[in-house]
Amino acid sequence: MAADGRARMGIPTEVLEHPAMRQALAQHDFKTVYQRLHGAGLSYRAIGERTGQAPSEIYSVLRTGRRITSYEVLVRIARGLAVPRSYMGLAYDETANAVLDHVGEAGTDAEEGEEVRQLLAHAAKITMGAGDPDVSRWWQPVESMQSPVPSRVGVSDVETIEEVTASMRALDYRYGGGACQAAVAAEVRWAQQLLNAACSDDAQRRLHQALADLHNLAGWTSFDVGLHSAARRHFARALEQARHAEDASLVANVLYRMGRLHLHRGMLKPALRFFQLGQIAAQDSGSELTVALLCANEAWAYGLLGDATQAMKSIGRANDEFSRADLGAAPIWVRFFGEADLTAMTGMVHAALPHDEDDGDVTVAVEKLSACLDLRDNSDTRSRTFELTALATAHLRLRNLTEGVTAGHQAADLAERVRSVRTIDRLAPLQDEADRFPHDPDVRELAHRIATLRRV
Repeated sequence: MAADGRARMGIPTEVLEHPAMRQALAQHDFKTVYQRLHGAGLSYRAIGERTGQAPSEIYSVLRTGRRITSYEVLVRIARGLAVPRSYMGLAYDETANAVLDHVGEAGTDAEEGEEVRQLLAHAAKITMGAGDPDVSRWWQPVESMQSPVPSRVGVSDVETIEEVTASMRALDYRYGGGACQAAVAAEVRWAQQLLNAACSDDAQRRLHQALADLHNLAGWTSFDVGLHSAARRHFARALEQARHAEDASLVANVLYRMGRLHLHRGMLKPALRFFQLGQIAAQDSGSELTVALLCANEAWAYGLLGDATQAMKSIGRANDEFSRADLGAAPIWVRFFGEADLTAMTGMVHAALPHDEDDGDVTVAVEKLSACLDLRDNSDTRSRTFELTALATAHLRLRNLTEGVTAGHQAADLAERVRSVRTIDRLAPLQDEADRFPHDPDVRELAHRIATLRRV
C-alpha cells in the first residue's frame, strides 16, 4: 500500500510504543514524532493530511523544532494520528491507567536503571530549587469524568482532600496499599483538576500542598503493591507540588519514600542519595522529627552497604534529633514516625550490619525489634509484619530456633492479612535463614509456609 494511503490507518504498534516515540509524544516534541513517522514510511504530506496541518506548518516544526501549545491543535494531532490522548498528556481516556499506573512494570533492568537515574536527577533539581518544571503538566492529563469540578476552590475544598488523604493513609497503614491504591489513584485524577479552578493565594498554596501529599500517598501505595514505575511517577509529581508549595518538610518526606522504594529494590546507592537529598530539605524545614526520619533511613542504607561507622553516626543523630522533636507540632505526614519506629529502625540498622564473630549487632537487633513490637500499635499491621519478620530472621541467625519459629509464624499470619506485596518480598531473607536448618522440623515447616506464601 502507498504510504499516503496510510492516512486512514493507525500508527503501527512497534512505532507508537517505541520509548523514543512515547517520550517525544509526552514532551510534545513533534519534530521527533514526525521524523519517526516518516522513517516508518509515512510521508510528510500524509502527516499533514491526518493532523490538519498545512505543509508550511509541518516544515516549520521540522526545521525549527517549534513546539505546539494550542490544546485544540494537540487534540487534532492526537485524533489524526490515532494516538491515545493520554500519551500526549491531554486527557485521561481508556488508556489513562497505563500512563500513571501500569506502563513499564515489566521493564528490563537497564530500563529501570535509567528510570532511577532520571528520577534522582529530577529530585536533585527540584530539591535544590534548580528545576524548571513544565507547570502545565500539573493538571494534565485530566480524566474525562462525570463528577463535577468546581470552578472556584476554597479552603474547605482543600480540607476535604486532606481529610480523604488522611483516611486512605490510615487504611494503608492498617491493611496495606492493596486496600486503597486504586482509590488513591482515582482521587488524584479528580483532585488534580482543581488546579484549573480559580482560588485565593492561600487556598492555592494549600491545594498544591494537599496534592503533593496525595501524590505521595499514591506513590507509596503503588510501591506497596509492586507498581514501581507508577510509584516513581507519582513521587516525581509529589516532589514538584511540594517544592512549589515551598514545604520543605513535605519535600523531605517524598524523598524519604523515594529512598525506601529503591532500598527495597536493592538499589542501595540511589536510595542513599535520595535520603541525603531529603536531609537537605529536612534541615530547611526546621522539623527535628523530619531530620530524625531521614537520618534513621540513611543509617539503614549505610548498614546494608556495610559501612558500620557511618551507620552508627546516622542512627546516633537520628536519636538526638528525635529527643528534641515536638511530635505534636510535626507535620501530619511525618507524625507516624514515633518511638516505636525509631526503635525498629535502630534494630534494622544493627541487623543489616556485617556480623562479627560474637553476633553482637544481631543481639542488639533482637532487643530493639522486641522492644518496638511492645510499643507498636496493633492497628499498624504492615509495620508489625516487617518487624516480626526481621525479629524472626535475627533469632534464627542466633540459633534461637524456638523464638525464631514463633515470630516467623506471627509474621506469616499478618502477611496473609495485609494486602501488600512488600510484606511478601520482605519474607525472603527469613526463608533463606530458615533453609539453613533443614533437619529441624519446626523450622522446615516455617520455611515451607513462607515459600508457599511467596509463590501465591
